Amino acid sequence: MIEKTLGEVLDETAGKYPNNDALVYLDGPRYTYKEFKEIVDRTAKGLIKLGVKKGDHVAVWAYNVPEWVILQFATAKVGAVLVTVNTYYKSAELEYLLKQSDTKYLFLIDKFKDVSYVDTLYKVMPEIKKGEKSSKFPYFEKAIFMGKERFEGMLNFQDILDMGKEVSDEELNEVQNSLNPHDVVNMQYTSGTTGFPKGVMLTHYNIVNNAYWVGKYLDLSNKDRLCIPVPFFHCFGCVISTLNCVVHGATMVPVEIFDAEKVLQTIDREKCTAVQGVPTMFIRELNHPEFDKYDLSSLRTGIMAGAPCPVEVMKRVMEDMNAKEITICYGLTEASPVITQTKRDDPIEKRVETVGKPLPHIEVKIVEPGSHNELPPNTPGELIAKGYSIMKGYYKMPEATAKTIVDGWLHTKDLAMIDEQGYVYILGRVDDMIIRGGENVYPREIEEFLYRYPKIKEVQVVGVPHPEYGEEVVAFIQLKEGEEATEEEIKQYCKENIARYKVPKYIFFVNEWPMTASGKIQKFKLREIAKEKLGR
Repeated sequence: MIEKTLGEVLDETAGKYPNNDALVYLDGPRYTYKEFKEIVDRTAKGLIKLGVKKGDHVAVWAYNVPEWVILQFATAKVGAVLVTVNTYYKSAELEYLLKQSDTKYLFLIDKFKDVSYVDTLYKVMPEIKKGEKSSKFPYFEKAIFMGKERFEGMLNFQDILDMGKEVSDEELNEVQNSLNPHDVVNMQYTSGTTGFPKGVMLTHYNIVNNAYWVGKYLDLSNKDRLCIPVPFFHCFGCVISTLNCVVHGATMVPVEIFDAEKVLQTIDREKCTAVQGVPTMFIRELNHPEFDKYDLSSLRTGIMAGAPCPVEVMKRVMEDMNAKEITICYGLTEASPVITQTKRDDPIEKRVETVGKPLPHIEVKIVEPGSHNELPPNTPGELIAKGYSIMKGYYKMPEATAKTIVDGWLHTKDLAMIDEQGYVYILGRVDDMIIRGGENVYPREIEEFLYRYPKIKEVQVVGVPHPEYGEEVVAFIQLKEGEEATEEEIKQYCKENIARYKVPKYIFFVNEWPMTASGKIQKFKLREIAKEKLGR
């Protein structure tokens, strides 16, 4: 186990590989590890000059811009807590987060898609324009714009860099050396699909060690270049992508906003050896009309995670994208995030059908939902986990923390089973399981089956209430471009191959999905859509 802060990890890697690429964007900028450490240190000194103290909460609201990664390490060096802000947030959500997190400083860009971040902040905190304190946000001190433009009442990023010139190396070192690896360094807000979002408090120790083991399983080294299209505000982006690279001396190659062709182009031009993504991202890349135009022969490994990974998609990533050593990770923000991971040399069926085994120093059990009674192998139940990576808790939410962590065990609410060899199978959320006429139906099993149908691009299965059976099975299906299919055709295919009680009673064809900002399909919204369509 590594007893180091993020700042110490960066300093060590920059010392080992000063001239290796650290952070590279297709259209610039490009930093070696020596240059990256220099700009991080200068930003950290600027934060000290600004008045940022150990334990202060510094929020970052932006897509994958270079300043995000710089701030990830600069805030860590001064002992501040980086609060990640979802790129899709609008005024009500921003207001909730700034208040609940006690944020003191906010770094932001101008806009994302149709939302002006600057206008949103002015709407939430109009006093900023006049340089006044807001009574609504007693902790808030300053907003800093990440760009060249000037906005009323805000500093911009260059000001922070200029302020850094006024602070000595000795002063920064003194602050950095006073930090403890068990201090909270990162606060990530869960997506809030059930009630208000909760601030997950993660320490240097949590995330440095999780990044280390995940990278070890990928055999990541200073020779690797990792394409990162997943958002930084999520653990997938800032722990098992950026921090993973820095721990192992690899090169970070981010894509600012996910675009399937931009990912293919980045892998081709930067000769990336690894790529990350949620299944939806890989599906879009594989089905892109220009897919064959790009050379992906440099790819070796990477991670598919964030949602159940369809077997057929995994096989295509291994064959068509050349990522023969691609791995699957399973976890959640509260576990920093990875709990289990497949190995590059696992048997092929275990690599595509399971989420692997627990990482070293992490324990996993399958229990009866709502209890601690351990279940035998191959029996579905709730997955609970224990170890170094479990969060310190939810910020200012002791009751929610006590419900989630019981006797040191994190209750994931994920439905899973473990086979005799210790491989973990994720079957869905405990709440996603469909009980039809007394039979347990696992959406994941039906989804995997339907992915085999050659016309289907993507599928999601949910349950809806039924007066006689309790629940019925609904399949939402997106067809591949140029394909046509009928409801009856799909049902017939199911009837011929799977048990009658698993056959979807209703099939809806869709062109797009309700998504979270990190690329996950929101099943709870699909359930609502199905209930509405069926008048339930």
